[in-house]
Amino acid sequence: MVISQSEYYISPEEYLEGEKVSEIKHEYIDGQVYAMAGASDAHVTVSMNVSMLLRNHLRGSGCRVYMLDMKAQIDVINRYFYPDVMVTCDTRDRESEYFKSYPCLIIEVLSESTEGYDRGKKFASYRHLESLQEYVLISSDRMSVECFRRNEQGQWVLYPYEQEQEVHLASVDFRCAIAEIYEDVLS
Repeated sequence: MVISQSEYYISPEEYLEGEKVSEIKHEYIDGQVYAMAGASDAHVTVSMNVSMLLRNHLRGSGCRVYMLDMKAQIDVINRYFYPDVMVTCDTRDRESEYFKSYPCLIIEVLSESTEGYDRGKKFASYRHLESLQEYVLISSDRMSVECFRRNEQGQWVLYPYEQEQEVHLASVDFRCAIAEIYEDVLS
């Protein structure tokens, strides 16, 4: 969530260098940097659960799973975000150590303070990534996973999953019970 804004333009290069030494993470939107707030126990646990499930599934495939500290670059609109979980299978992303430009899957874990932004402006920004096949929103306070999947016509179609259902992420051919995502979070 955005909690502070700088008052002058910062180039992408200055932003990337600053992030290497910053004690707090910042997202970058058109020359402005925004400090990110901390996350709840549920948020971090859900992020870790889904990251581990995806990592185990994708081991040896050439795809990489990133959690919390890797930036997604959206070059065409001059933005950098820190998705909660991101998967890239594109070999071009091996060239960049501090951000990835070709993710096929981005997952955001929702909190009360970030939900509107994640559903709105952030999703609108992520849609500029031609490589992105799925954008997933996971509630941190109830069993709800919303998968927005880009179809062959380029439209985003919602695939919602709730209690006792199996979640399917087609971009990486992954399936799991929704309860696995919420292990140690909701009883």
